[in-house]
Amino acid sequence: MTQASESLPGNATTPRPVRRSLIVVCIMLSLFMSAIEVTIVATAMPQIVRDLGGFAFYSWVFSAFLLTQTATTVIFGKLADIYGRKPVIIGGTLIFLLGSVLSGFAWSMGSLIAFRLLQGVGAGSMQPIAVTIAGDYYVGRERLRMQGALSAVWAAAAMVGPLAGGLLVEHLSWSWIFWVNVPIGILTIAGFVMFMHEDVTHREHKIDYLGAALFSVATGAFLVALTQSATLGWTEIILLGAVALLSALLFLVVEKSAPEPMIALDLWGSPLLASANVSLLCGMMALAGVTSYLPMYFQGVLGYSAIYAGFPLMVMMVTWPLASATSGTILRYLSMRATLRLGGFLIPIGAAFLIFLKPGTTLILAGIGPALMGYGMGLLNITSVIMVQGTIEWSKRASATAALIFSRSLGNTLGVAALGAVLNFGVVLFAIAQGQGELATPDHVRELLTMIGEVAGGGADQSLKSVLDSALHLTFWVMLGFAAITAVLSLMIPIRELETLTTGARDAERAQAE
Repeated sequence: MTQASESLPGNATTPRPVRRSLIVVCIMLSLFMSAIEVTIVATAMPQIVRDLGGFAFYSWVFSAFLLTQTATTVIFGKLADIYGRKPVIIGGTLIFLLGSVLSGFAWSMGSLIAFRLLQGVGAGSMQPIAVTIAGDYYVGRERLRMQGALSAVWAAAAMVGPLAGGLLVEHLSWSWIFWVNVPIGILTIAGFVMFMHEDVTHREHKIDYLGAALFSVATGAFLVALTQSATLGWTEIILLGAVALLSALLFLVVEKSAPEPMIALDLWGSPLLASANVSLLCGMMALAGVTSYLPMYFQGVLGYSAIYAGFPLMVMMVTWPLASATSGTILRYLSMRATLRLGGFLIPIGAAFLIFLKPGTTLILAGIGPALMGYGMGLLNITSVIMVQGTIEWSKRASATAALIFSRSLGNTLGVAALGAVLNFGVVLFAIAQGQGELATPDHVRELLTMIGEVAGGGADQSLKSVLDSALHLTFWVMLGFAAITAVLSLMIPIRELETLTTGARDAERAQAE
C-alpha cells in the first residue's frame, strides 16, 4: 500500500510543528493563487473583451480554464495517491505559471482561450492537493479548524482580487492580472522544495490516460455545443452532441475495465460521496453566475467602474470562507445535519435577491444575494469535505478530496457554459422583441453579440443596455433554478456527525501508521 509516513498524525516522522506550519504557509499560497485567479479575471473581463473582441466567446475564457482544471483534478488526485503530494503540486504549479505568463501576452480571444486551457491544467493540481495535504496533517476537530484557517485565504483573495484587478486594468493593463501569479508561484514552489518531505512506497501503476482523454473530449464537445449554440447551425450542434455522447459512453466503458481508472467508480458508489458531489455540482452551477456574469451587470447595466463591478464577487468570496471559519462555532450549537442543510437552503434564498436587481440598485443591496449564496455554499462545502475526509484512508484520501473539488469545478464549468448559452439566447430574444433588427442568421447574431460586448464594457447605447439587462435577468432566473435543486439535494446527503468522524479517523490513522 502506498504510504506517506510523514503525513500520518502520530507517526514518528510527522513534521515538527515549525516545519508543518511552513508547509501550511505554502498550502495557503497555492490556494491564494487559485482564489485570486477567479476574482481578478472576472473583474477584468469586460475590458479584455473590449480590447480583444469576441464577446460570443466571453464565457470560454472561464470555461477553457475550468474545463482543463476539471478534467485534470481527478488525474492529479490519483497521481498524488500514487507518487505523493509534493511532486504533483510542484509540477502543477509550474504549468499554471507558464499558462499565466502566456495569457498575459494574448493577442486575440482565441489565443487567450488557448493559454487559459494550459493554465487550467496546472490549476487542476493546486487546490485539491493543497486541501489533501492539510487533511493529511490534521484530523477530527483539528482538521475542521485547519479548513477554516485555509478559508481565510479565500477571504483575503476576495478582498484583494477585485480591487487589484480594477487597479491593474485602469492603471497598467489587464495582462498584469495574469503576471501577478509569477512571484507568488515561485515562492510557493521554493517552500515545498525546502520544507516538505515524503516517504512514499512506489510500485507499478497504470495511469488511465485514455479515460482522461475521453472525458476531456466529451466535456469539451458538450461545452462547445452549449456555449456556442446561439452562433452554430443545427448540424454542428447535433454533431457536437453526438461526439459528446459517444465519448461519454466510451469513457464509462473504459473506467469499468481500467486497472486504475481516472474516476474510481467504487468511491463514487459511496452514498455519502455521490450525494455530496451532486449537491456541490448544482450549487456551483448557481454560483457560476455570480462569478462570471454579475460583474457584467454592474458595469454594463448599473454603470459602475471595473473596481466597483467586483464588489458582488468580493462579497461572495468573503462570506464563503467566513462560513468555513465560523463552522466550528456553529457546530457547537447545531448538528452536522442542520449545518449542512442550512447551507443548502441559503443558496436559493440568496439567488432570489438577484431577481430584483434593477438600474439604480445600490451596492449594499446588490451584495445581499451574493453574500447569502457564498455563506450557504461555504457551509455546504466544509461539512461535505470534513465528512468525506473523515471516512477515507490515506491511500484514497487525495482521490476522494479531488472528487469533491472535481464536482465543484465541473459544476462551475457547466454553470458558466449553461448560463452563457442562456445569456446569448436572451440577447437575441430581447433584441428581436425590442426591434433591433432581423437576427435569423448566425452572422447577425455574432454582430449583435459584438455590440453587446461593447455595452458590457461600459458602452452608452441605452437600447442595447436594456437588452443586456433583460438577458442577464433571464440568467438570474436560471441560477435560482440551480440553487433550488441544490437545496433539495442537500436533504438527501447521509450525515456522519463530527464525533463519529473524529473517532473513526484517529483509528484509521493509527492502523495506517502501524
